Formats: sequence, structure tokens, C-alpha cells
Amino acid sequence: MSEQVWLSAANAVIRAGMIPMPLTDTILELIKSIITENQARFLSFFSGSMNRDQISEKSGMSGKELDTMLESLMDCGVITGTRSRGTGTMIYRLMGPFPGIFEFTMMRGGTGEKEKRQARLFDRLFDELADLVQKNYDQVIAATRSFKPVARVVPIDSEIDRDKDVVLPMEEVNKIVDKFDTIAVTTCYCRHEKELLGDPCKVTNEKNNCLMFGKIAEFAMEHRFARPISKEDARRVLRESEEAGLVHKAFHVNLDPDREEEAICNCCKCCCGTFQMYYKGAAPLHNLATFMASVDKEACTGCALCEEKCPMEAIVITDGIASVIEDKCIGCGVCASQCGQDAIHIRKTELRHVFVPPVRK
Repeated sequence: MSEQVWLSAANAVIRAGMIPMPLTDTILELIKSIITENQARFLSFFSGSMNRDQISEKSGMSGKELDTMLESLMDCGVITGTRSRGTGTMIYRLMGPFPGIFEFTMMRGGTGEKEKRQARLFDRLFDELADLVQKNYDQVIAATRSFKPVARVVPIDSEIDRDKDVVLPMEEVNKIVDKFDTIAVTTCYCRHEKELLGDPCKVTNEKNNCLMFGKIAEFAMEHRFARPISKEDARRVLRESEEAGLVHKAFHVNLDPDREEEAICNCCKCCCGTFQMYYKGAAPLHNLATFMASVDKEACTGCALCEEKCPMEAIVITDGIASVIEDKCIGCGVCASQCGQDAIHIRKTELRHVFVPPVRK
């Protein structure tokens, strides 16, 4: 009976996720390391987004007992609770494995044996997902084309090649910061996981550079996943991330780019979860983008720094000149910001779904 409780809880977590995951011993062990059996039993019925009355009806819990359970699961980062702007009702949502539980488990920055074990389990889970994808490559890639993009790439602000007739209020990271009164900063969970695995970031030593906004920032601060930060300090985080060659990725409510941003991650190729899943062969890289890199061939010296720095390996040196593989370019601007010859710029495009299948291994 006990094992069935854990299986039901694991299935509920997997169903809540944006990325299909196999039900394996690894995910069971991972969930057991985060929650208790009593919490697992509670989670088994959870689906989608639910208010307190709906949860009470399904669980049979009420009053202080229910409040204590919900608070404990929010403290674990297994469910989130935010208030509806329209009604003020608290809405609770079960997190999937990734994105979701992975981020909340890693973002407190713990370095004990428990956290190291969890990092190993997450890494093993991603390897198992890669094996599953590779064994069913054609079917999986065909199916994932219909999924929503995980994030929107926001170009490095100083590298936008502005046309005097183009207004870009939604594209500039500082404009995003300006929209919010509540901003939080937290540990980069991806970099922290890699550090726990003994494979620290090759791009930067800074880990305290993931930004959260609005309701999710309030939740993260209330449950000690993040701390408040001023607009000025948020801009500093973004500026230092640009200088380090990191990619700005904006995450929207319900993955809908027409809704407000929830977070900006500052990502590197060697640690970022979405980049790592792509390079492991576990998932396509699927982002929204509205910019594209272009090369001034007269200015390019063929130094290959852009080829080295591009997180998507979308730049190649041919006959001593850089060229852009446009189908792989996410318009992040890292190449432009790192080019010492001012030979690469990013230009505005229509909104694009950049979908790059992982290499078949």
C-alpha cells in the first residue's frame, strides 16, 4: 500500500509537468527525498490549478489540518500558492519535475549530503529522459513540435540594433524590470546543481542572478526561496550577466508570451537546464525569439570568439569569416556583446518559434 502511495504521487507530479517524464525508480527516490509519505498521499489527487475549497473536497481535509499541509508543501516547493488578481482567491498548483520541483529544490543553495544526492538524482533523471527520447526519437520530436516554447529569449539590451522607427518596449530586459514593484533574486538552480555534481560553471562564478517578478516573487520570498531586490540591483544583475556572456530568458505566466513575465534567468550553455537537455539529447531547444544575429563580413576578422561563445553553436567560421546558422539562432546577442571587432549585430525579426531538435545519438 505504501509503494502505491508513492507511485500515485509520482504520477501526479509527472502529469503536472510540461515535459513528459518516464516513471522510474529515480523519480520515486527523488520525490521520497523531498516529501513525506503523508504529503505524498495528499498529492495523489492533485491536478491542475485548484482553490482551497476544491482541495478540501477532494482531500477530505479542512481547517488547520489543511492549512498545515498546504504550507508544508509550499515550503518544499512542490506546490505554489498565488492569489488571483481578479478574485483574490488563493490558487494552488502542483509543480512538475522540470521546470518546477527541480528549480525550487535547488534554489535555496544548500550544500549538504541531501542536496548533493538530489542533484545526482536530477542528473540521472535527465539522462533517463535522454535515453527514452533517443529510443523513440521520431515520435517524440514530432510530438514536441506542438508543445509551447519554454521561454522567450530577450536580447542583451546594449546590443539591439535599433531602427529609429521601431519601438521595442517588450524586448528590452530593463523595460521588464520597470514593470514590476515586487522583484526577488535567488540562486541559479542550474549552476548550483552542476556545482553540487562537481562540474562548476565555465562562464561565471556568480550564482545569485535569477530574477523573479510579481506574484511568484512574493511566493518565493514568503517561503524563503528568494530575497527581495530593488530595481536598481536587478538592473545590476542583468548588466553583470551580459558582461559575463549569459543569455536572458524570460518565463511567462502559463508559458503565454501575451501574459506578464514571472522570471528572467541568465543562462549559460554549460549549466542551463534547457540547454543541457538539448545537448544531452533529451529535448529539443524550443524558445520564442524576435531577433537574429547578422555578421558584417567587412569587419569580421575570423577570430572565432563568437563561434566559441554562442550557446546554440549557431555560428561557424568558414573561409575565415563568421556566418550564422539562422535556424539555430535564438537572437540572444551574446555573440555581438563579445565581439571585439563590432562585426556582429542583432536585428529585429518577426516573432519566431526557434525549434532545434537534439542530435540523434
